[in-house]
Amino acid sequence: MKYKIFSTFTGAGGLDIGFHGDFYFLKNYYPRMDFQTVKALEIDKHSCETLKSDNKYFLNTDVILGDITKVNPEQFKKEKYDVLLGGFPCVTFSIVGKQVGLKDDINGKLYESFVKYVQELQPKVFLAENVKGILSANKGEAIKIITKKFEETGYNIKIQLVKFAEYGVPQLRERVLFIGVRKDINDEFNIPKPTHKNNYVTVEEAFSNINKNCVNNNLMRQLPTTTAKLEAIPEGGNFKDLPKHLAVKGLMSNIYRKLDRNKPAYTVIASGGGGTWTYHYEEPRALTNRERARIQTFPDDLIFKGSNTEVRRQIGNAVPPVGVYLFAKEIERILKNTN
Repeated sequence: MKYKIFSTFTGAGGLDIGFHGDFYFLKNYYPRMDFQTVKALEIDKHSCETLKSDNKYFLNTDVILGDITKVNPEQFKKEKYDVLLGGFPCVTFSIVGKQVGLKDDINGKLYESFVKYVQELQPKVFLAENVKGILSANKGEAIKIITKKFEETGYNIKIQLVKFAEYGVPQLRERVLFIGVRKDINDEFNIPKPTHKNNYVTVEEAFSNINKNCVNNNLMRQLPTTTAKLEAIPEGGNFKDLPKHLAVKGLMSNIYRKLDRNKPAYTVIASGGGGTWTYHYEEPRALTNRERARIQTFPDDLIFKGSNTEVRRQIGNAVPPVGVYLFAKEIERILKNTN
């Protein structure tokens, strides 16, 4: 039996692939699970092209290019969905105790739209992802409001700050997961135990055996001055290590940060100007997008569509499939027990 997923904010599909399984990362195989993404709603056309590209993960998916704030979920109610997925942006609330986000704030509208999808579609389980900052937004009041809103739609909520490196992702990425189990289901979501708490996957391991000629592995254009800076920065260092004649002004520690081969990568970001492209530990250059995809644990057979910048954005905004695999496995357990 295939459990039906309705995916929102799908991006390049990292969260969905984590639910599907049937992929390799390095030497590890993640077996197929009984999930199928039947619909994927995404506003970025390049991400939609990635989802529609010749890959096995979204062959039977109805990919919808659209804005969630303008696509009414009522049109999808004829079909029952087991799982709703989505990573709505971090929401801030200007009025403590207010039950909805600001009407004129785009992130507030996106959050409200996701809640509306939960309310209208009533999936058995939903999983939403957000940045760590959601826990402290408005001095902790935002998370209380969000939790209460989800509970009012008919769900028991678990909230977990996940350190993805502890689940086999070669990256020090932290994200908050909201897991909602419909209240008529007599089961509880149990947070999976970390598998790599004392044995992180390193960047050097993540980059092993990359085929130099594979798709999305082209080198980035970079100025000679950038190369000179990277040659002067030691492995694991950043712009603070530059000599005076190459020094740059900056306050952000992520400027010209080189990876350390013996550690997981720092968080891969989706966008940014000079000095933010994530840099190789040995070679004086920015990472290729395939190397970024390895850090995010995307399987090598997923082809990203768009320019270098657009592909970078898709990868940086994604949820690592390996990081959510065990969470999906627990949701699969709940659904099997329910049936």
